Amino acid sequence: MDHPLIDLINARIEKAEAEGAFDDLPGAGQPLPDCDDPENALLNRLMQEAGGAPEFVTLARSLKTLRAELAEEGDRSRRREILKEMSMTEARMDIARRDWSR
Repeated sequence: MDHPLIDLINARIEKAEAEGAFDDLPGAGQPLPDCDDPENALLNRLMQEAGGAPEFVTLARSLKTLRAELAEEGDRSRRREILKEMSMTEARMDIARRDWSR
């Protein structure tokens, strides 16, 4: 089923083409960049331009910080807390990685 406004959309595109609105656009005539995930291409580009990262990348950074903290910590009870937090972070990272690859 077509979008209810498809005729209006097409008419506006044709009008813009006739008026030259699409002439001399940046990158015109150049090939499109390779895309290994076309379904999420726009989302991926917006995240990259905004400096964002997938959740599993952020969690991996947190895990690295926790490992460094563990290496410096001498208190046994605090080390246990860090190990628990690392375990939870690893589990969340696995879930996030699975969700990302879907």
